Amino acid sequence: MAAIAVQLENVSRLFGRFPALRQVSAVFSTGQCYVLLGENGAGKSTLLRVLAGLLQPTLGVVRYFPQPVATADPGRDKGTSGESEDDRLRAARARIGYMSHSPMIYDELSAAENLRYFASLYRGRPVWTPEEALNTVGLDPALPRPVGQYSQGMRQRVSLARVLLSQPELILLDEPFSNLDARSAGQMLLLLGRLRGEGRCVVLTTHQRDLAAPLADQILTMEAGRLTSAAPGAASAHATELESALSPTSPQTVQPDLAPGASPT
Repeated sequence: MAAIAVQLENVSRLFGRFPALRQVSAVFSTGQCYVLLGENGAGKSTLLRVLAGLLQPTLGVVRYFPQPVATADPGRDKGTSGESEDDRLRAARARIGYMSHSPMIYDELSAAENLRYFASLYRGRPVWTPEEALNTVGLDPALPRPVGQYSQGMRQRVSLARVLLSQPELILLDEPFSNLDARSAGQMLLLLGRLRGEGRCVVLTTHQRDLAAPLADQILTMEAGRLTSAAPGAASAHATELESALSPTSPQTVQPDLAPGASPT
């Protein structure tokens, strides 16, 4: 049975008097992919930033793996080990990878140089080598060109490789298919399918429902800061097809359990 990666309990996030999130409750489990749909301003990016631990909820609780970590009152909750909420949030972040809408890479550096720099920031923590991360996303680590000369699809893959350096269990992606042509979007889809098949929890936002549907175990729709619906996706039906495309000589069948979805608020 899939383990819980992160759980939201009646989470709201205000910016001044504006409610970007309103009483959101949801469970996200390992080995599953969740696709967040909604119009601009629906709250998708804010929800990802809360899941990433970059924003504290104004109200409600966020539980990671599955301890209570982020609450409306940071630092108030101490566990039996004496750890503060900040300590637990720091530990949880070490297991999370977040890719924002911006690639967050340096155009004047090569892909390997970018990843070598970002890997150096994980002091005292085991990380993949740049070569391992780039091979995982299907890029040649020896390519000397600066990433500013890469196609948009290649830049997105370098950004994903940056996220994967720390081998995160929870992967959060904001519009990973944005500005990609059909071929690059298909490559990204297959990469995310492989990560899901490895037992990671993948949560992504997109406006391209039809593209992401084969990858999704759950499709969640947001409107005005609320989760308004949660429906099973098509991942189970397409698992063999995705894995065969990734490894045609020795396909591995992924048989995910449907995770409990968000409760409408």
